[in-house]
Amino acid sequence: MATVISLDAMGTDRAPKPEIEGAIAAARNFDVRVLLVGPEEKLRAELAHHPAAASLPIDVVHAGEVIGMNEKAAAAVRSKRDSSMRVGLRLVREKKAAGFVTAGNTGAAMATAKMVLGAIPKVDRPGLAAIFPTASGSATMMIDVGANVDSKSENLEQFAVMGEIYCRSIFAHQHEKGWRPRVGVLSIGEEEGKGNELTRESYALMKALPVNFVGNVEGRDLYNGNVDVIVCDGFVGNVALKLAEGAGEYIFGALKGAATTSLAARIGALLLRPKIREIRGRMDYREYGGAPVLGVRGVSFVGHGRTDHKAVVSACRAAVRAVRQDLVGTIARAIAPANDAEAAR
Repeated sequence: MATVISLDAMGTDRAPKPEIEGAIAAARNFDVRVLLVGPEEKLRAELAHHPAAASLPIDVVHAGEVIGMNEKAAAAVRSKRDSSMRVGLRLVREKKAAGFVTAGNTGAAMATAKMVLGAIPKVDRPGLAAIFPTASGSATMMIDVGANVDSKSENLEQFAVMGEIYCRSIFAHQHEKGWRPRVGVLSIGEEEGKGNELTRESYALMKALPVNFVGNVEGRDLYNGNVDVIVCDGFVGNVALKLAEGAGEYIFGALKGAATTSLAARIGALLLRPKIREIRGRMDYREYGGAPVLGVRGVSFVGHGRTDHKAVVSACRAAVRAVRQDLVGTIARAIAPANDAEAAR
């Protein structure tokens, strides 16, 4: 039976075009049924441009309101009870869908997911996890990248457990059986005593966790492949995420500009084009589609506002994989013993 995913069709900057194109590609290429959530008239008008969609497992669920990118999350969540986000997450809560995908307002998506789905028992705060490519060809996961700007060491401890589980769920197939992701806490030095009060307290807590904790890691470890899961508070994580995005755009823009400065540069760029495309592809956020909201009682993914149809497909695929691997149940079963151990200390 196809896995059902509810898709906020009004989340991207160019909604609903990318969402509908992505839904069509997802329904066509893998076993998923997509529930497009948003203003029915507008969605059906866009679907009319794609006659092939009529034969695919795609349905429309009406939602009369949309939460904008610039709206304050708390106020929008409270006032817009018929928003596409809230209706889409309600479908998950009511078991009419197995997972939810949005590329809308991140703060509102987080708040709505926690309000509608609720947190996994003993999870204090959900976290957002993002993927970064590494020089070794693998990937590093960072959690949290913006869900919580003020975190406590106990929150980072839970992020470590949830991030390790999610990392195993998506990358275990690339490693030998029994692989255990390396987990580190982001700090300003590798030594145990380095960092601020939050990182030092988190270090002590993570040492006692049943994960492969490798200690402090630094910003340079984001891309060198020396660690698989980097744990930090959402303020630092979001700064790192946006810095990485900006640096990538600058570097590739600079290369493109340099390639036109002379005949030799154009020839060199032509020779290097396949490799540059390969590297750019590995750094493309569309390959992963979105960041999972880890710690809520349901599968929920949040994508970038600039998401296109390719990223929508990737997010739907990631949501289906999380459902089939019982990501939420696995996290719930792991968090309880970790909290019991914390209480015992």
